[in-house]
Amino acid sequence: MEKGKFLALVGGGALFGSVSTYFLLTRLLQIQKNGLRQCRKDATNLNGVEGCTISGRKNDKVVNDDLLKDEIVSEQLTRNVQFFGSESQQKVTASYVVVIGLGGVGSHAATMLLRSGIGKLLLVDFDQVSLSSLNRHAVATRADVGIPKAQCLKEHFLSIFPECQIDAKVMLYDSSTEEEILSGHPDFVLDCIDNIDTKVALLASCVRRGLKVLSATGAGARADPTRIRIADLRESTNDPLSRSVRHRLRKHYGIEGGIPVVFSLEKPKAKLLPFKGPSGEEENPSDYQIVPGFRVRIIPVLGTIPAIFGQVMASYVVTELAGLQVQTEPIVNFDMDHYHTLHQRLIEHEESLYGTSMEVQVDVEEVMYIVKELWHGRSAREQLVKDVGRGMWRSVNELMLVRWDHTKPASISNLILLKFKEVDEHESTTLDVIKEKEPEFYSRVTAVLKRAELDFGL
Repeated sequence: MEKGKFLALVGGGALFGSVSTYFLLTRLLQIQKNGLRQCRKDATNLNGVEGCTISGRKNDKVVNDDLLKDEIVSEQLTRNVQFFGSESQQKVTASYVVVIGLGGVGSHAATMLLRSGIGKLLLVDFDQVSLSSLNRHAVATRADVGIPKAQCLKEHFLSIFPECQIDAKVMLYDSSTEEEILSGHPDFVLDCIDNIDTKVALLASCVRRGLKVLSATGAGARADPTRIRIADLRESTNDPLSRSVRHRLRKHYGIEGGIPVVFSLEKPKAKLLPFKGPSGEEENPSDYQIVPGFRVRIIPVLGTIPAIFGQVMASYVVTELAGLQVQTEPIVNFDMDHYHTLHQRLIEHEESLYGTSMEVQVDVEEVMYIVKELWHGRSAREQLVKDVGRGMWRSVNELMLVRWDHTKPASISNLILLKFKEVDEHESTTLDVIKEKEPEFYSRVTAVLKRAELDFGL
């Protein structure tokens, strides 16, 4: 009898699940419409590139906070909702993101933004899908070769998440298209452009407009996915594109940093290939540029790396929009000898100041955590990055760990990194004085040390 009830319950559950799935699929099929591959001409010529806005499946929805109330959307994004929580996923779904540059990096970034439930996307690229780009593009097939990358993505995207408001523009970003591309108050702009002039102009415009922007640097000629990082533009090293962008932003726009970038610590494993013309002989590549300033020579690309760059960008943007704090790995160019030196320096300082090092409660590995994870290899009084690369190696010669609160032991949650010249002043005052005279500094340091307590369960 009990067995019969059990089988009846199982059978009823299976039947209910099948019926629910049937109705969901039926509704989904009703929503889908056939797309048309056509381009509505909005601008006849933009820097030698014909500009247009992609039409096709009607997609005039206005992004709103009620998207998750749709049962299909809610089910499609259920894992994200479980991860972020409903309120945070709501923020993602109500967001508007612009992606400029839809090649290996941009196509993967845009795809995961879409799959993460972004409510409104603007896709911008002047180029077309080529056979050689199929080794790294997120969705393009051979059937897409020859059509604009923006059009390709929009058509594929409308079959993945048709509730998203997707606009696609086949155009080159420059001063004449800036307003059309950056207007509308986007919540984030993704710079996936590989041309220096265009990239610099876009980043400067975003800073001027107060728009959040995330930039991708060179993904070509690299093979090690474990060396990909996100950091301020000031900290990106080993990347020729980053160096050029930093130099031009500082020289022409007075922008020193403050722009997050995705880059690789790996040195490029290959150089630009020589350009050969129709005759097979090496020729001047600038003679074949369709758009002035754009690279014609080819850099070898392992398709997996730009794909990971794009995934990293999407993850960064989605977590930012959801309000989830993620501590990215700091770019600290110290080795174990540096950490041993800082540990020994702490012991000697304790012995000199207190007559004993018995209250030093950290080992070398914990010193590495404090220096790298908490203080990012620089003085607690420095909020902006000054020393990178070899400069950071040299900076260790003037840094040391000291107690934040003199009355407590030198523990993992009571040590700050300071320059030698800052130590005497710190140790001649009290926390009450710092709190009164420098409330912002006091709050910032206590917040960092609180993180150490949480990380180590103190």
